[in-house]
Amino acid sequence: MQAEVALPLPIPRTWTYHIPPAMQEAAQPGARVLVPFGRRERIGWIDSTSSGEGDPAGASRILPIHGVLDLAPTATPAMLRLCRWIAEYYIAPLGQVLRTALPSGLADHSTDFVELMDPAATSNSSVEEQLLGWLRERSGPQPVARLRRECGDRVWWPAIRRLQDAGVLHVSVQAPRADPPSRTRRVLRLTRELSSLIERDATFGRATRQRECYETLEASGGALDTRHLASALGFSPHVLHGLVSKGVAEFVEEQVPRDPFAGIDVPADPAHSPTPHQAQVIGALVKAARQPDPGTFLLRGVTGSGKTLVYIELLREVVERQGRTAIVLVPEIALTPQTVGRFRAVFGDQVAVLHSALSDGERLDEWRSLRSGDKRIVVGARSAVFAPLADLGAIVVDEEHESSYKQGEAPRYHAREVAVVRAHMEGAVCVLGSATPSLESWAAASAGKYTLLELPERVGGRPLPPIQVVDLRAERGVSPSSILSPALMDAVGARLRRNEQTILLLNRRGYATFVQCRDCGGVWHCPHCNVSLTYHRRRSRLVCHYCFHEEAAPERCNACGGSDLGFRGIGTEQVERVVGEQFPSARIARMDVDTTSGKWGHHRILQRVERGEVDILLGTQMIAKGLDFPNVTLVGVVNADVGINLPDFRATERTFQLLTQVAGRAGRGARGGEVFIQTALPGHYAVTCATGHDFLRFAERELEARAEPSYPPFARLVNVVVSGLDEIATQEAADRAVRWLDGLLRERHIDEVAVLGPAPCPVDRIRQRWRWHFLLRSRRSALLGEVARFFATRFELPRGKHDLRLAVDRDPVALL
Repeated sequence: MQAEVALPLPIPRTWTYHIPPAMQEAAQPGARVLVPFGRRERIGWIDSTSSGEGDPAGASRILPIHGVLDLAPTATPAMLRLCRWIAEYYIAPLGQVLRTALPSGLADHSTDFVELMDPAATSNSSVEEQLLGWLRERSGPQPVARLRRECGDRVWWPAIRRLQDAGVLHVSVQAPRADPPSRTRRVLRLTRELSSLIERDATFGRATRQRECYETLEASGGALDTRHLASALGFSPHVLHGLVSKGVAEFVEEQVPRDPFAGIDVPADPAHSPTPHQAQVIGALVKAARQPDPGTFLLRGVTGSGKTLVYIELLREVVERQGRTAIVLVPEIALTPQTVGRFRAVFGDQVAVLHSALSDGERLDEWRSLRSGDKRIVVGARSAVFAPLADLGAIVVDEEHESSYKQGEAPRYHAREVAVVRAHMEGAVCVLGSATPSLESWAAASAGKYTLLELPERVGGRPLPPIQVVDLRAERGVSPSSILSPALMDAVGARLRRNEQTILLLNRRGYATFVQCRDCGGVWHCPHCNVSLTYHRRRSRLVCHYCFHEEAAPERCNACGGSDLGFRGIGTEQVERVVGEQFPSARIARMDVDTTSGKWGHHRILQRVERGEVDILLGTQMIAKGLDFPNVTLVGVVNADVGINLPDFRATERTFQLLTQVAGRAGRGARGGEVFIQTALPGHYAVTCATGHDFLRFAERELEARAEPSYPPFARLVNVVVSGLDEIATQEAADRAVRWLDGLLRERHIDEVAVLGPAPCPVDRIRQRWRWHFLLRSRRSALLGEVARFFATRFELPRGKHDLRLAVDRDPVALL
């Protein structure tokens, strides 16, 4: 027997291994296996098995599997089928897809370590000398992965091998863990029943504390945590060991599920009765959920229309009445305990949560509870679409327009599209919800591919907040603050006097966008990326938001020595300072990446807002969605033009969505609300349509702009990025790739796929790698995929010191 094994490597193929006879029963598709690969051992997944009939001489060269690691395959047949589709559609290796779909603890691999044996050794090579210097600062074996992380993504292995051959370094390999770690507790458990008083007297005699401990265990169901027995109940270790020595109890290590909600107050959601519009939508979804092929629904509901209640009622039907399971996807930044609490208030401990801030152990525990059926609903971010739920009945994708549903690295899947495909494969209903649907989903609903449902009104009949536009061009020289206009400052002051709350949005973090010398005009740039460094005032650091390089804020210009430095542009830190100066008595909270690190970091800020301990909440796009605070009566957009002119065909759509979403945070209570949008482009249709809460007019105008030349949804795109350590070599490789594709299309007479480019990426250097890209465009999705797949598997980049790489991104959401 032979197995085709998918390994988590960036190589689009599987590897053939021999299955030893003793392992053949357990070696099922989807099972994890430990296999030799080069000098290392890796964990992979069996894609398929076969009888191995053919050339006996060839079979003798096939290496055997070292071990099957699962009693039951970790990738179920349904999950394996879904991962094969993702690998095929998104042009990604199956092993990488499986590694993404499963907890990281299940996909470990052997680790390379290097150790310095001769501290006095030197080298004429800059790479070798950097490596030696790094090792001199550390003692003992060091992981090569840490070297890459701390010293940059250089080509280290040739240098390591040369120094190893010279006896300067020792290289060792640590085998992968076959079993991922679990959290356990030590439990004392009864093993023998003493049913009569005579037996107890004979067993314990005068050992009264042992007898008390035995009877305590008996009354507690037969087992208790040893720490609880010792600290809370006062039984000494001698007493516990006495029960074991008498043969009436034993110590066991019991697996303890880690609780991602530990220490977090998850609020209950008050009961609501559906409005007539909600009841109509719920009825349509419940009816569909009872069909064998329910289909996909696009739910367009204005902000505050109660889409979450619709989701909950659908889950009542699927989970409680039908006994099936469900997935609810929300954008990462909207995944707060406030959101999760609405589902836990109804479904209790049946709800699991999955998001990036969980530890590997917490994520693995939640995965196991879903796999075992202990929990039947998962609420999570992008990766929750892979939750191991059997008998799936519903998938909800809330805020389906969000770009965060797209994975930024291989495999570059879009969770919304994966959700639609998985629901179809497993006979589940799929609901895509948004106040501002993506144009792709809107076009699919308009064409009848999805069923359109609408919630046109807010709950309780409350009106959408009126929006005032402040023309920043007219404010020059008028406002004492270059950040807040007089109209917006007056509105904020009025809210403070009435004890109401305000939200201020600026989708740019830091204090100043860049630092410039006024004498020579020099700007501080990242040494690894072609971007300016952002000034963070609180830490007095210049930071690159792409590679996270940091350096101290300058006092003088490095080029001319001048001390007249200007801090240009504004970020959330500067807004916080200005607002604090204008309103010194106001309680202000800032919410951006810098203030919300750690699990539930943003939730702690939002709890303060909910308790009324914050007057003004300001931040980036993470405050624009998923928040429902009735006392917020004012929303101010400090600068609506951030991002509107980016060189990306979706820039206008993203601006409209952000403005509409943040405006929807106002006026959710009985006091109503209003919105101020500050912009230097008051006539831009993204602004005028957002001002009128008019999605239909925006969609019509934007679709017209994308019709010619064709961009999604009228055509499909593949963005191919060529990167390397040398600028000229990268450009030449991109040119060569385009010529190769042009030749292929001419040779095969394919005129329905166009190649656009190549050109430098808008950000043409990140993490020391130069970047060029080109687009493949076609109205025929299947043909586009076939061409892109043929190119990705057949075209070869030159190998060598420039470390050239190719990234293929199908259906990109951004082209930066």
